[in-house]
Amino acid sequence: MPLDELDRLIREAVAREVRAGLPALEGLEGRVVRRLAGPPARPPFASRISSAFSPLRIRPGWAFAGGVAILLIGIALGRLSIPIFRPLPASGANLFTVAAPGAKAVTVVGDFSAWQPIALFDHDGDGVWSVTVALPAGRYEYAFVVDGRWVGQDPLAAEYVRTFGEYVSVRYIGGDGL
Repeated sequence: MPLDELDRLIREAVAREVRAGLPALEGLEGRVVRRLAGPPARPPFASRISSAFSPLRIRPGWAFAGGVAILLIGIALGRLSIPIFRPLPASGANLFTVAAPGAKAVTVVGDFSAWQPIALFDHDGDGVWSVTVALPAGRYEYAFVVDGRWVGQDPLAAEYVRTFGEYVSVRYIGGDGL
């Protein structure tokens, strides 16, 4: 196709587009003037929210008070969500023992320690780990953790229960039927 014919086709296409758009341009000036004379358009919701929290509108005193309030609420919620270990009154020595030859670290966790680990020891190197914990009469759930692996079924336990998908051992200490 020769260049002068291509040029002619492009001019005709542009002319058709301009003619098609002319009706939309008729009265444009009047519409613009009426719009400007009317009430101002309300800014979008997002810009109204962001301007409400603009640093220029926040007084330093209120900002400080708000920060202190958020800090106090955070501390209060943190204290409620962190289990606090309170040792039970001692009434008798209870031996926790597990055979774990070759283990590097063994702990016992249970409801008596708020599920915080208590280290067991293998004093003579024979693979039998033990610790004595003073506990009052009651029912206790516990498990051993051997080199980071959960061992919830102690052969010396009175029974086993499944909690959160894992087994734990149950031990009854003292009392009538306990």
